[in-house]
Amino acid sequence: MHNPQLTPEDQARVDAVTRRGVNSVERKPFRLWTLLGVILLVLTMLSGVSFMIARIQGVV
Repeated sequence: MHNPQLTPEDQARVDAVTRRGVNSVERKPFRLWTLLGVILLVLTMLSGVSFMIARIQGVV
């Protein structure tokens, strides 16, 4: 299969685009445990609210 290569001018333009804008912003590292902690906290809070609603309605 044909594998096209960029000309040096085109490669320079691609490099210039990837160096600026969104691609050049330094980001904090992804924190998996923080994300899982937040998800667990929200899930626990929603479960508590639904349990309180069920208790007020006399279901539980």
